[in-house]
Amino acid sequence: MILSGLEIAERMGKDIAIEPYHPDQLNPNSYNLKLHNELMVYDEEVLDMKVENTASKLIIPESGLRLDPGKLYLGRTVEHTRTDNLVPMLEGRSSIGRLGMFVHVTAGFGDVGFNGYWTLEIFVVQPLIIYPNVEICQIYYHHLDGDYAKYKSGKYQNNQGIQASRLFEDFK
Repeated sequence: MILSGLEIAERMGKDIAIEPYHPDQLNPNSYNLKLHNELMVYDEEVLDMKVENTASKLIIPESGLRLDPGKLYLGRTVEHTRTDNLVPMLEGRSSIGRLGMFVHVTAGFGDVGFNGYWTLEIFVVQPLIIYPNVEICQIYYHHLDGDYAKYKSGKYQNNQGIQASRLFEDFK
């Protein structure tokens, strides 16, 4: 079962934390999250799952930044979130998708107990100019049945910004 927007607001400061929180970003059954002004792009054209792939940061100026197809951009949310007792999920907004921008295509499923900023996997199908602080995606929450263990992975928990893939750690 998905929480309503009113229920999300009711749980703020309890088992849901979104910082900063602005009531005008609340939807009937989700909350819009904004794109931070930082992006990251991998330095190499060919990535290797078994090694730490280096990446460079880009800043999105207020005047906008052009994204090009065929390139993966990693972004992050302005908002820091924490969730207990619920499963957080992330989806791109339909207005963003209708511009040919895919946000968080394969990794929108959060874990109970996640605490941090959301790293966004961004891909565009045609050139698109983006801007910082645009409401780019929405977080929503599912109830969880049964006992559970909180998310404790050291890979991405309590992050302070964009997180490149750390899959290489699984090969050690």
